[in-house]
Amino acid sequence: MHKTLIPLGIAALLSACASSPMKPMAPTMGVDNAALPEAVRAPADARLRMVATGIGEITYECREKKDMAGQHEWAFVAPVATLYDSRRAVVGRYYAGPTWEAADGSRVGGRQLAVAPAAPGSLPLQLVKADAAMGSGAMAGISHIQRLNTQGGVAPSAACDPASVGQRRQVAYQADYAFYGL
Repeated sequence: MHKTLIPLGIAALLSACASSPMKPMAPTMGVDNAALPEAVRAPADARLRMVATGIGEITYECREKKDMAGQHEWAFVAPVATLYDSRRAVVGRYYAGPTWEAADGSRVGGRQLAVAPAAPGSLPLQLVKADAAMGSGAMAGISHIQRLNTQGGVAPSAACDPASVGQRRQVAYQADYAFYGL
């Protein structure tokens, strides 16, 4: 390859990275469960097994509010995110269900147990009770998942009215996911 093309390629790559709305940051590996709001604390006997940073989008759709004819809201549709480890290596993905899938193919779903407020403009903190994992990899034995250190992801501020019904918007977000096993 020509010597002048290499610096141009690196410059283009750095420019593309700099323009992305959110970049992976090292997850907080030492989650201080006791310092979290009580509602989203993992059980005392649970052991932290893994932390990953999810970076992606939440899709919202403009819909009429349930049981409130003539009123509209941006309704949550689905998340999609790539999961990164502390070295910024891809370790999995997160998508509707909710489902967390490791790069080894193992995956776990779950149901929300509780939420707690986060910084304004950010998704709430969350505690999920995990279902039995599919596969025998990284997600095997996961009992609880916390969503922490959230940035962004709240419903769009754009108008949601009769003219907007059915429109979808994606909102960037980032969060750390802490995976616990008993």
